[in-house]
Amino acid sequence: MGDLRPGRAYRDFGVPYTRKSKYKSKNYVKMSQAPKITQYHSGNLSREFEKKLLIVSQTTRQIRDNALEAARIIANKYLTDSVGDQNFHLVVVAYPHQVLREHKLATGAGADRFSSGMQKSFGKPIGLAARIRAGGTLFEIRLQPEHLGHAKIAATKIGKKLGIKTRSILA
Repeated sequence: MGDLRPGRAYRDFGVPYTRKSKYKSKNYVKMSQAPKITQYHSGNLSREFEKKLLIVSQTTRQIRDNALEAARIIANKYLTDSVGDQNFHLVVVAYPHQVLREHKLATGAGADRFSSGMQKSFGKPIGLAARIRAGGTLFEIRLQPEHLGHAKIAATKIGKKLGIKTRSILA
């Protein structure tokens, strides 16, 4: 597998394009990968916490599943090291369901012999993304009031990994 295309190639979205063909078997994306997010809940799942910190997007964007997983890992590691794994509950709210496609074109000498150009250019699935509208919740951190400062630092780290403007709301 090659390198990932940059996130800016997929961050904007409009109406999702659906393949339409006169053949029924070609009307859907045949294969999509599993999301790279390994856990949607981490920390202490059984305890009731008093405070809830929501990490909310300020812009409408698509966020790739590998960016969500990187943000989850960094927040989980920071919270585990600072407050302990029994004193928080981290939830990934955004679910990557939008299939990202890429139409690979051959380049270099002799590429015109085996490249079909834009013929059948629907593209092959290369990943998944979560579609987030402005004001949509990305992550949720549940904790006790004495650990609120650490949760705000974790929320800042999450925003830096995602590459979009986020804000934290205390609920």
